[in-house]
Amino acid sequence: MGFNKDDSAGYLANHLARLFARELQLRIKPLGLSTGTFPALLVLWEGDGLTQRELIEHLDIEQPTMANTLARMERDGLIERRKDPADARAQRIWLTAAARALEGLATAAAEAVNKKALAGLAPAERAIFLGLIRRVIAGLQVEPTATRGQDGAA
Repeated sequence: MGFNKDDSAGYLANHLARLFARELQLRIKPLGLSTGTFPALLVLWEGDGLTQRELIEHLDIEQPTMANTLARMERDGLIERRKDPADARAQRIWLTAAARALEGLATAAAEAVNKKALAGLAPAERAIFLGLIRRVIAGLQVEPTATRGQDGAA
């Protein structure tokens, strides 16, 4: 009975994520954006002024990945880092005017990808599908105080 990738939720979710990323990249690359920076932008468009730690918690990613992403975003003129007035050791991440100007076009691109991907599902099926994805994500999210294995794997 061995492992069957076509019956593996992890394999299928990874495949789906790669397909979404490829399609999104085609649509946002002309805007000067990448799928690596897009999740951070989505969070910051909801409300910037967050710390790096807060972004890490929102995005469920590792600190080195976030540091590299923020460095690219700063290099590309999408964010500014400013000292936190209440804690001189911390920096807050603020969107630039250029990043704010891209929100409408970039989110429209993401909506188009979602529309294309879900076109084969009836509205009720879409709602069920998205609800199930949210439940699976919640089941896998690491609590802030929980620890992972040395390699980051669960």
